[in-house]
Amino acid sequence: MMLINRNYRLLWAGQLVSQIGDFAFATTLSLWVGQVLLVGKPYAPAAASALVGIVAVGTLAVGPIAGVFVDRWDRRRTMLVADLVRAGLIGVLTVVAFLPNGTLPDAGVLLAVYATVLLSTSAAQFFNPARFALIGNVVKPEERARASGIGQATQAIAIIAGPPLAAPVLFVVGVRWALLLNALSFLASFVAVRAVRVAAAVSSPIAIPGLAGVRAEFMAGLRLVTGSRAVTALMVTVALVTVGADALNTLNVFFVTDNLHADASWYGTLEMALGCGLIAGALLATRVVGRLGAARTFSLGLLLTGLGLVFYSRLGALGPSLVVLAVVGMPLAAVNTALTPVLLASVPQSHLGRVISVINPVQQLGALVGVSGAGWLASTALRDFHADVAGIQFGRIDTIFTAAGLLVVVGGFYAAIALRSAEQKKGPVSQKD
Repeated sequence: MMLINRNYRLLWAGQLVSQIGDFAFATTLSLWVGQVLLVGKPYAPAAASALVGIVAVGTLAVGPIAGVFVDRWDRRRTMLVADLVRAGLIGVLTVVAFLPNGTLPDAGVLLAVYATVLLSTSAAQFFNPARFALIGNVVKPEERARASGIGQATQAIAIIAGPPLAAPVLFVVGVRWALLLNALSFLASFVAVRAVRVAAAVSSPIAIPGLAGVRAEFMAGLRLVTGSRAVTALMVTVALVTVGADALNTLNVFFVTDNLHADASWYGTLEMALGCGLIAGALLATRVVGRLGAARTFSLGLLLTGLGLVFYSRLGALGPSLVVLAVVGMPLAAVNTALTPVLLASVPQSHLGRVISVINPVQQLGALVGVSGAGWLASTALRDFHADVAGIQFGRIDTIFTAAGLLVVVGGFYAAIALRSAEQKKGPVSQKD
């Protein structure tokens, strides 16, 4: 079967619909706040940018503790409740959008937007680890790389399709219907997940009852993360890749104008080229993992991604940049694809929720470092930077991209050493909750 088995097909269908909705939702809110609700206001950019900070707050504050409850609760039921909560939250925001203009002050609408983003992000901290763990239940070990590759290709499609859909939907049919469509996407995910059939013994792990054990269970998960060389390596390298990727995302529009000497409108085309590379890489990664193993694919993918970023930073024309970014997307997709089987092989099912809920906030911190660090360096410390090293010219943006690429290369070498024996191990000895 093309999509492994019935349960995975249902999870995949829910992922496709909800992720396209997620990316469209994020773009819709940014456009609504910045270009409609607060149009012409001097603080509109700050208000729109605050959405990113709110997502970070929700992830960092709720994520680590959410994993404890994901490991306690039925994972399928956790996903269902999270989908309903998010559909309800966005449904309430849709009602706010349907109110006649002037019913609520702009500050009140903005507060409703921020509250919706914070609460829906918090709900996602339960949904995402539960989904990851459930895939480990419904997919056999030998099929996990394939499942991960399909998931990565699906996410890349959502990244490509979601944001471009948001603008025409918002400005043609209005924010009300754009929000309603996103709420319906969570209901579609709910229907798909509800049809998944998992044995009760698998989806209901035994846990310490009551809230008294929350701290102990959280610490057990944290000990597993810090005590497992493989899991620590995954967490560190994921953070490094995120720093590099978000530095690229933050400054790429300036790279287009300053280094490639092209119009800023080509920025979206570069993003699409990267997305196409991610799709192609995800589809090919299964074969690569089957031949090299997940651990080798992960570390080699990091090395190639980092070297690709360094090479990209030296370019000065648009055409080659489109090709190189598409090529960079392929090993990056292989990294993301190999991550799942390595992690599932290194962590017992009883601790998966907690481990994922530690890794996700660390990744979010990496994103914050990448975004804020790159922006700060380009605007202050390296604003007028120009250097000539052995005849090679360096400016502010390409220097940051070079450093980001080298950071990923370092992560690749570290992963190669730390994960060398990962595939020979069946997994760590189970720890007590």
